[in-house]
Amino acid sequence: MGLLDILLGRTKPVAPDLDQLFALPSAAVTLEAAAGFTPTGGGAVCFATVEGAAFEQTHREVQALLDADSDRSGPPVELRQDDYGYSWLVSQRTPDQLPQLVNDLHAVNSSMEVNGFGPQLLCSLVGFRDDSGRSLALVYLYKRGSFYPFAPLPGGAQRRDNALELQMKALLVNDLRIEQDLSRWFPVWGAPGL
Repeated sequence: MGLLDILLGRTKPVAPDLDQLFALPSAAVTLEAAAGFTPTGGGAVCFATVEGAAFEQTHREVQALLDADSDRSGPPVELRQDDYGYSWLVSQRTPDQLPQLVNDLHAVNSSMEVNGFGPQLLCSLVGFRDDSGRSLALVYLYKRGSFYPFAPLPGGAQRRDNALELQMKALLVNDLRIEQDLSRWFPVWGAPGL
């Protein structure tokens, strides 16, 4: 960072730290013990849609790598597009396979980064649910290197349970690097894996 950056108030962006994803299993223990939320087994990586042969090759390699896992049961890894034009690489595991799901998400992010698609990566998420049916996602912001909770209210309306999100923020502060700027807690409506 140069003198001009300091004078103009610019800050250096936080470098992504994909190893932060490996803190999710311990955060899941905290979520279950303190709030009754358990993993759904679903997770996804969101990225800006990319066209071209290089991206298609990277996508095929990532999908083949993850689908080759002999412990995988259920549907294979799949690529989906949401209503907003973003792409999601979705992995589904059994709820007790959270460490393997985290490995999947890390592998997708790492492969895209290594192949030059890091700037297109937006976020990764892991889904949780409690006994009353409330949904919660722990969302990792790739460009910020931090997590935030996203809790959509049940039903078709696009409304959030802000109280639950703030409660989870306080609960997980010792387990995850929580995003402190609440304006960065973007809603991920209809996200696969949630």
